[in-house]
Amino acid sequence: MELDKVRSALSAAVFAIEGSPREGQIEMAEAVANALSDRHHLLVQAGTGTGKSLAYLVPALVHGKKVLVATATLALQRQLVERDLPRVKDALEKELKRSISFAVYKGVGNYLCLQKMNADDGTADSEVLVDISSLEKDARRLREWAAKPGISGDRDDAPDVDRRVWLANSTSGRECVGADECRFGSECFAVNAKAKAQTADIVVTNHTLLAIEIVDSHPILPDRDAVILDEAHEFMDRTTQAVTEELNSGRVARAANMVRRHMPGKLADAFVKAAEGFADAMDEYGQDYRTRSDEERKLSELPTALAAPVRKIKEAAEAVIAFISADSEIVNPDSLADRARVKGAVNEVKTTAQKMMRMGESQVLWYEPTFSTLYLAPLAVSHVLRENLFTQTPVIATSATLTVGKSFDPIARSLGILTSATTEEESEEKDSAIDPSNVQMLDVGSPFDFANQGMLYLPKDLPEPGRDGPSKEALVELGELIDAAGGRTLALFSSWRGVEMADEHLRRVLAELPIAIITQRRGDSVGALVERFANDPTSILLGTMSLWQGVDVPGPSCTLVAIDRIPFPRPDDPVMSARAAEADAAGGSGFMQVSLPRAALLLAQGTGRLIRSVDDRGVVAILDSRIVNKRYGSILLNSMPPLWRTSDGKTVKESLTRLHQQFSS
Repeated sequence: MELDKVRSALSAAVFAIEGSPREGQIEMAEAVANALSDRHHLLVQAGTGTGKSLAYLVPALVHGKKVLVATATLALQRQLVERDLPRVKDALEKELKRSISFAVYKGVGNYLCLQKMNADDGTADSEVLVDISSLEKDARRLREWAAKPGISGDRDDAPDVDRRVWLANSTSGRECVGADECRFGSECFAVNAKAKAQTADIVVTNHTLLAIEIVDSHPILPDRDAVILDEAHEFMDRTTQAVTEELNSGRVARAANMVRRHMPGKLADAFVKAAEGFADAMDEYGQDYRTRSDEERKLSELPTALAAPVRKIKEAAEAVIAFISADSEIVNPDSLADRARVKGAVNEVKTTAQKMMRMGESQVLWYEPTFSTLYLAPLAVSHVLRENLFTQTPVIATSATLTVGKSFDPIARSLGILTSATTEEESEEKDSAIDPSNVQMLDVGSPFDFANQGMLYLPKDLPEPGRDGPSKEALVELGELIDAAGGRTLALFSSWRGVEMADEHLRRVLAELPIAIITQRRGDSVGALVERFANDPTSILLGTMSLWQGVDVPGPSCTLVAIDRIPFPRPDDPVMSARAAEADAAGGSGFMQVSLPRAALLLAQGTGRLIRSVDDRGVVAILDSRIVNKRYGSILLNSMPPLWRTSDGKTVKESLTRLHQQFSS
């Protein structure tokens, strides 16, 4: 790919959005172009303000072949297809002298299922809607929308309806009968979205869908010549979540209800009985669990009390599936679709039960008391990513935070690019289309002047945080900082306990000040919270892990980002603790190889909420003295934007007060 062509196209795109040239953006675009042309992998850290979206979209379009872009968040997915690509489309078509196209593709469950919506008899999912007037109103609104010509059928474009209403009118990929067997196949929203994506130059999707395809080695997404992973620091966790199996009594009962409606008789009765036995066993286990500590969530095998009920579910499910598979007399399309949904739901339960019974050393099993659910996750996904992603196509992985202590090695290992492969394994990989070890690593920095735009406040004398949440001294310090800033604070906590303690303390000490306190509660919409915070410049927003990333509030509403503690994985996190234990057992250090890199990336993300534009000014305060008093603190500090550092609280509070006065006047 000619770099002059890429530079010229990037210049046209930047001009189209009324932007200005940025050195880091140009450097990144050239590196992406080289990776696409030479077919090697690229890890590129692009700090806030680089404009990394255009830095990969432009060379991808100049490349002229199909490129898949996978993002971690819905917000970025929307930004790409609703803002970035439409704004530069005309300019790039003129520059490249050809038409360009882009599409978004999501999982089947994100689209309305017309067959399910128009089924004559109620499905198991729709039973829940009966006799609840508010849900019936939502269902009617959804049906009216579905009848309009030219709609996408996409949940994001649909009227805002209760989650249960959407579930009753959508289906999962495993339960879908398929376009060829469905009487609505030619009108199917999911099928049409995929068809559009098949012909597009750029397809935008999410990490989860890509992860499922990679792990299952089953094509879900359109063919592509290259993959771009944005927000790549999240990809390993999203992959782990995507392939984590879960089993609870609600899921089993839903499958049992579907079976009873579809095929009443002895097989259905046996499955319902097995489901009820499993529900009773889970209830008893949950009662017994209350006497245990959170660290006991991780299980070395299925508990004795649950092993027999899980086996009975598996056996009953196998009998149902065998009967449905042998029944070839059904020809009615609606009946076929209904049968496919039943088989899909039962097969999912059977597969999960089977995996939990045959759990191996490379898996982690745990019980989650909050949801009364059993989970089974892979201990690592790096080898699967290496074999099924990095040997197939060039991958450009980018994020504002990819390095730990200025090194790309931890992220490269977690993704499977770096590995201690044997010579035999390496020689096998040489036969593949792409050499996974052929990777360039690049940090293009940020156009922001962090040292002059912001301070990093590191109080040395606060007590180390304990397991019971922030110390009294840390809460007092937080209150004084917020008072000095006149509100304008995003306070990030590593636990709900921390959020609750801060809320209680701040409502008391800030009661007489004109500062609105916005506190995140479980289940709150992050977007709505952030919008309230951004629109009230003297408010404060208190929240936990979902606010550490992706919050973009430039300007006077956010001049202080306060972080209660270094976000090390919780001791009771089953997957992270198992990965750390494996590293220790192999002679390494679970803390240095697993816990510290994880904390460093999250801390860098949290710190990155402060400076969002060239005009932003403010302070990041880390109320955890370990970052200055422990040896590992330097690794964490070297992973963050290079803000000016101080431990002088008086200087920091004076600066915040001056900023507040400046914005108020």
